[in-house]
Amino acid sequence: MLIVGLGGTLREGSSTEKAIRVILAKAQASGAGVRMFDGPSLRLPLYEPGSVSTEAIELIGALRQADAIVIGSPGYHGGISGLVKNALDYTEEMSGDERPYLTGRAVACVATGSGWQGANTALAALRCVTHALRGWPTPLGIALNSSEPLFGPDGASLHHAVDQQLGIVAADLVAFARAGVGRMNSISTLPA
Repeated sequence: MLIVGLGGTLREGSSTEKAIRVILAKAQASGAGVRMFDGPSLRLPLYEPGSVSTEAIELIGALRQADAIVIGSPGYHGGISGLVKNALDYTEEMSGDERPYLTGRAVACVATGSGWQGANTALAALRCVTHALRGWPTPLGIALNSSEPLFGPDGASLHHAVDQQLGIVAADLVAFARAGVGRMNSISTLPA
């Protein structure tokens, strides 16, 4: 079972990145294999259909193998960051796969913002993008207000309620992956 984390900002150790890393650590403690593509590793050329950069090959390969995914973005002007959106645009290279895009994969959405409005609009946008890519958003999506510190220098959550939410999402990802949600084919591929 592989859970892939994707997101953050170009600033290493951003609140978004730390939230994803906590989820992945909790999933790993439950027996999942994990891979992280943080903000600096998402510094990819703008996606151009049919022209995959060498930097994006590893990301696409990991997403193809993923049983579940965590996507995190800071709220940027009412939506998700261009960095995260560009990385997700590379999933177009998966459109012809047996499991196109994120089909059948549980996807946890995590958004941060220096206020509730930015975090909530980014969370809604992430859930919409997940649906558009045929992923299954976990029942709990997480919006975090980063106007006050959320994580300590070691990356651990400073607030019990935040840690509890991250744990619920990690447990959902592991449970859905174990249940085989990621191996289901799209309804559109079922015989008539």
